[in-house]
Amino acid sequence: MATDPLSPAGFGLPTGILNPQTNLILRQVRWLDPVGQRQELGDVWLENGRIRAIEPQLPLTEGVTEYPAQGCILGPGLVDVYSQSSEPGYEGRETLSQLVAQAVQGGFTRLTLLPGTQPVVDRAAVVTGWQEQHAQIPLKWRLWGALTQGLQGERMAELAELHRAGVVGFSDGRPLTHLGLLQQLLTYAQPFGKPIALVPHNPHLNPAGVARSGTHSLTWGLPAVPVAAETSALTAILELLTDLDMAPPVHLMRISTQRGVALVAQAKDAGLPLTASTPWTHLLWDSSHLGAFNPYLRFDPPLGNPADRLALIQGVKTGVIDAIAIDHQAYTYEEKMVPFGLAPPRLPGLGMALSYLWAGLVTPGHLTAGELWSSLSTKALHCLGEPPVTLTPGAGMALTLLAPEDAPPDELPLPGIAQGRVRWVMIG
Repeated sequence: MATDPLSPAGFGLPTGILNPQTNLILRQVRWLDPVGQRQELGDVWLENGRIRAIEPQLPLTEGVTEYPAQGCILGPGLVDVYSQSSEPGYEGRETLSQLVAQAVQGGFTRLTLLPGTQPVVDRAAVVTGWQEQHAQIPLKWRLWGALTQGLQGERMAELAELHRAGVVGFSDGRPLTHLGLLQQLLTYAQPFGKPIALVPHNPHLNPAGVARSGTHSLTWGLPAVPVAAETSALTAILELLTDLDMAPPVHLMRISTQRGVALVAQAKDAGLPLTASTPWTHLLWDSSHLGAFNPYLRFDPPLGNPADRLALIQGVKTGVIDAIAIDHQAYTYEEKMVPFGLAPPRLPGLGMALSYLWAGLVTPGHLTAGELWSSLSTKALHCLGEPPVTLTPGAGMALTLLAPEDAPPDELPLPGIAQGRVRWVMIG
């Protein structure tokens, strides 16, 4: 992390958050405005947490710090649609301070945390406890409230109480297979106007599967998960939405297959009120990478086949897939470093996802910088039911400064390379 002109560490953070009282001009930075679909080179003046001016070239101003930003990218602060905090309940894996530090390192200014903590976020009192105990978190953050009590998928949680307590929306963060209950939840939650995030996956179709059905799962001898595990659950969700006169906004989590992307596109064309996201990992790796049985490539849903990965990239490019989710989940070394089929799914990606995505998608030209940034910021806010802010003078907004040519701060035990480093974030 850069050390000047940043704030001192706080909440267990490394330096990496721009002091809100900072008064500086970024010289010749490439700034991105996904809302206005603009990408230009120029000087950006930041003062007291706001953008004071954007010009091709600003004059020297006494008392204003000069920050050489040639080669850097400035854009809206990155937004994580859903990740899992290990605190409270599983602090041995990762504390909340460590999670926030990872987010800052990776350029994220906004976290949206799933309810699978201990206790589960299925009651208003738990939300209030979070708000009181963690008011000093230096990032913007919200909680997903649980759909069902204890995330058991059997009885509806107190959605009205959670709504009044201030959750961003409702999700169990896991498949909900009781379709009668799902129908009740969609009906009951409609007046709240908040997104319901659902995982379209049928766990009964080979629950022991760890790889997507196809040539590679056969080659590596890995128990396979059929594509129908996603598409059958997705079709059921879409049918329930179609039958409702007034449906709440629905966010489809962890889309991972080519046929899943096609179903989402058809549903959007039909006017259903939904958004969709895919994990960042599924855009970079696929079943062809499983030959080394790397437990860090164990996901649920599993990595798709090469055609699935290409369809997901195209889905992000065309907007069928609105957001790229980080889906951060920390484990101890002992938990993760086990045989592939026994490894717990997901990995802690907040600190490094942007660097890997830049190297794997932007540098080879699969996505433009604007397309990637939009899916990690303004479109992610749209999935959460919140309006994005355009990058314009006078705006008090969160910002992320990326230096694509800097060496990455770290690497994960994953195939490929990471590229670039976040210099700092401004919370706004």
